[in-house]
Amino acid sequence: MTTTTVPATTSSRGASRAAWLRSRRPRAGTVLAALFLVLLAIAALAPGLLTSQDPLATGTDPGFLAPFRGTAHILGTDQAGRDLFARLVHGTRASLSMGLGATAIGVTGGTVLGLLAGLGTRFTESLVMRLLDIVLAIPELLLALVVIALLGAGTVDALVAVGVASIPYYARMVRAQTHVVRRSAYVEAATALGVRRSTVVLRHVLPNAVRPLTVLATIGTGTAIGVGASLSFLGLGAVPPAPEWGSMLSSAIPYISNDWALVALPGGLITLTVLAVTVTGRDIKRRGEGRTGQ
Repeated sequence: MTTTTVPATTSSRGASRAAWLRSRRPRAGTVLAALFLVLLAIAALAPGLLTSQDPLATGTDPGFLAPFRGTAHILGTDQAGRDLFARLVHGTRASLSMGLGATAIGVTGGTVLGLLAGLGTRFTESLVMRLLDIVLAIPELLLALVVIALLGAGTVDALVAVGVASIPYYARMVRAQTHVVRRSAYVEAATALGVRRSTVVLRHVLPNAVRPLTVLATIGTGTAIGVGASLSFLGLGAVPPAPEWGSMLSSAIPYISNDWALVALPGGLITLTVLAVTVTGRDIKRRGEGRTGQ
């Protein structure tokens, strides 16, 4: 009887490949978070696919209809008789727009200041960093309130306020990456070959300096959504009766004894959205660092 011996190198290579494939397999939590974000994207871009109800129509239905009671309103109605499910779906666009818009402002402003500090003179870098340190000493929500006090209340003003409050976090990251990139071999080679400074900055420094912002911006979007909802809850964001999760939560507080769903559903959506964005961002970070299996 003959036996076949598998070389140790072959078996170890197969085991390593199997371990690598297992590490690349997405986690269950990440898959659920991604599916939830896809559902939110559909609600924001095409709310008519999920509901045909008007989120502002009071109609003839009574208020405080309980959810899942077989009526035309799957989640019941609010204190004014408006369809709660429709308001939650249509409120997705305002809430996500505030988070994404604030993140865009933060990334843009942070990139400009970070490049200015990383590529400027020592005096310029010191001045920019000291200003950022002062801003970082102020809590983000409090800084957003200060900006709103200067600009006024409203959805756009709240979006700008949250974005301005997040600029220092992105600026510090870009400044650190700029210092690393400007000392790299390919940047020094381009400079030695006589390539113009503006070309070096746009072609080499900028793309590599902002690359790590992908993960930070993803996680920051969740934070911006939470801060934006907090401002709307305080009456400084979306103006009722416009459907927005934070303002819906604020207007439902006095009626929590009448219907718990008026508070639990928008509050739960805010929490789940921030959690889903954070989980997705951290998974992107792990994969970028080669720690997918951890």
